[in-house]
Amino acid sequence: MKLFYTLLVSLSFFAANAQNTFADSLKYQMVQEWERAKSYTQEYLNAMPADKYDFRPTDSVRSFAQQMLHLAGANALMASVAMGVPNPFPTQNFEKSPSLQNKDSVVYYVNTSYDVMIAAIKNMDVSKLNEEVTRNLPGGKRVTTRFGWLLKAFEHQTHHRGQCTVYFRLLGLRPPAEKLF
Repeated sequence: MKLFYTLLVSLSFFAANAQNTFADSLKYQMVQEWERAKSYTQEYLNAMPADKYDFRPTDSVRSFAQQMLHLAGANALMASVAMGVPNPFPTQNFEKSPSLQNKDSVVYYVNTSYDVMIAAIKNMDVSKLNEEVTRNLPGGKRVTTRFGWLLKAFEHQTHHRGQCTVYFRLLGLRPPAEKLF
């Protein structure tokens, strides 16, 4: 019987340790990916000349500055929704604020949004990633897990950065090289 309890305690210890290891690994990997995304986006911000931040391929789409500010606003919003951290830009309407659409402002807001997301991930309680969070967004109510919001946030920033590649090409500029690692 003693052997049975010893095995049970040992298995419990290893199971708990494996869970902690997975949680630490998940956090570490997510932080690494968001830091890489921040660095990659910074390359886009640096590569676009300051006098081209107002460039838009057609009148019906966002300018480069607006794309990047939209990315920043969504990063901050989704960090807030997913992790419950304060949104540093709760009332900011980037796309309608011409005074924010210069290179210095855009760089500030984009980098701040990545810093908010990275800090939220570093401080997250992994045990809460399966909790469902509801948010009213344009188009209706959205319900997904905290982890799902983090995945959507990563996809969203990648999507808008990728759209900006076309802006570079239309301006005859070379966009930053792919940065998968």
